[in-house]
Amino acid sequence: TLTPMMCARFLHKKNDFQENSFYRTTGRWFDAVIARYGRALEWVLDRQVATLLVAAGTLGLTVVLYLVVPKGFFPVQDTGVIQGISEAQQSVSFAAMAERQQALAKVVLRDPAVESLSSFIGVDGSNVTLNSGRMLINLKPLSVRKIHASDIIRRLQPELAKVPGITLYMQPVQDLTIEDRVSRTQYQYTLEAADGALLDEWVPKLMQRLSSLPELTDIASDLQNQGLQAYVDIDRDSAGRLGITPAAIDTALYNAFGQRLISTIYTQATQYRVVLEVKPEFRGGPDALKDIYVAPASGPQVPLSSIAQFTTGTAPLAINHIGQFPAVTISFNLAPRYSLGHAVDAIQAVEREIGLPASVQTAFQGAAASFRDSLSSTLLLILAAVVTMYIVLGVLYESYIHPVTILSTLPTATVGALAALLLAGSQLGVVAIIGVILLIGIVKKNAIMMIDFALEAERHEGKSPREAIFQACLLRFRPILMTTCASLFGALPLMLGTGVGSELRHPLGLTMVGGLIVSQVLTLFTTPVIYLAFDRLALRYRRGRQAEAGA
Repeated sequence: TLTPMMCARFLHKKNDFQENSFYRTTGRWFDAVIARYGRALEWVLDRQVATLLVAAGTLGLTVVLYLVVPKGFFPVQDTGVIQGISEAQQSVSFAAMAERQQALAKVVLRDPAVESLSSFIGVDGSNVTLNSGRMLINLKPLSVRKIHASDIIRRLQPELAKVPGITLYMQPVQDLTIEDRVSRTQYQYTLEAADGALLDEWVPKLMQRLSSLPELTDIASDLQNQGLQAYVDIDRDSAGRLGITPAAIDTALYNAFGQRLISTIYTQATQYRVVLEVKPEFRGGPDALKDIYVAPASGPQVPLSSIAQFTTGTAPLAINHIGQFPAVTISFNLAPRYSLGHAVDAIQAVEREIGLPASVQTAFQGAAASFRDSLSSTLLLILAAVVTMYIVLGVLYESYIHPVTILSTLPTATVGALAALLLAGSQLGVVAIIGVILLIGIVKKNAIMMIDFALEAERHEGKSPREAIFQACLLRFRPILMTTCASLFGALPLMLGTGVGSELRHPLGLTMVGGLIVSQVLTLFTTPVIYLAFDRLALRYRRGRQAEAGA
């Protein structure tokens, strides 16, 4: 009701001499464009078979482009922040980890695009093992650095690889994410089994094969089964003769290496905890156990080495679970010019190639899992939208045929959208699908304006179908052009934007601009021809029914 009210209030008919020169100039330009469109439409209506073949070819091209266009989930944004997860050897000490983490930080800060960073190591809620660390890298504004965050990551990787004994996995921080866990890289693929030994055997094989794939990069796993562990084998007979119990040995070891809290010093402003431990020079490795002395029940202290044997071996630093079963998560990033769809297909092919046993269950997690689910639901979503529109249009026009004429415009929009994504090197993801659904509504509206006017001319003015649709196209050309241009210009900022996080909006702008341009050019000619073809089909059907009724 608002639009008719405003039109009645502000729009008034003016005589030609009252119009300004700009209005008269644009009016003459529109009249010339409509006249040329009329001549082109006459030419097309004389060649209806060829035009129908073009419309059918458009439908086939839509299917081909859908199969060819790379498919993804959400585009990678540049928010100005990079998240890094460092990983050193599983037997690394805290002091060595701190030294290597600082070496990584120095390399990162030397990059001219980096503003600052924060870094931490140690076991806490985020770091479950001592050999991993976190790094949050703040970049300079995009207008200053002139380079995308993903390109900065690729530029840093060769320099960071020169730091010995540690690896830094990086990924841009995203505004929109569905991940429920922090992984070393962006996408996650998990393996779980009832027997942890199967994971220890097959995860390295799978990692080795995945590392050779061109679609993947920065492949990492959270399998931590090579930690260094020292074993103290007590000679109980010798210990018993000296009056030394296992509890006394445990107390001596905990006093030396367990950071026992023995006291708290209170002051007026704060409090200080007193921790018992040996000096750093006496805990440099497994050989430090030889310098530990144990107090017997009576008598002088006894060297631990005289009553125990020391051996070293490997042990898991952490055992991750999904549900109740041991699990390992393999994380990866995408190589340049490859989509998430390519990566998922490549991983599944490798899984079949290496003969992974059935007792090892695999699944994608996070964004990769949602991407696989979206592949199966996208076509159903679009099909549901088309069926809903057909039902509504059928009720509106009281016809089974004319809704099909209107919906026949949709392939032209889809062709333009998919071609724009393909030419721009973008992916068909969730945001692009939203753009395609928007296109369905915009392009369908253009066809409705032509078909509705043609039906009115046929029913109330007694015109033939060709005359009616020809007049409808000429009269509705100007509003169709204006609404299409308004939508097109509204989508240009989405397509051309360069601000922070603009990558999330680019697919929406690309699909709208590409779809509107192609559909505007094609539907102005194919829709009248399809209308006449279906009108002839309906007429033939009615005549057949009448002949049957007469017989």
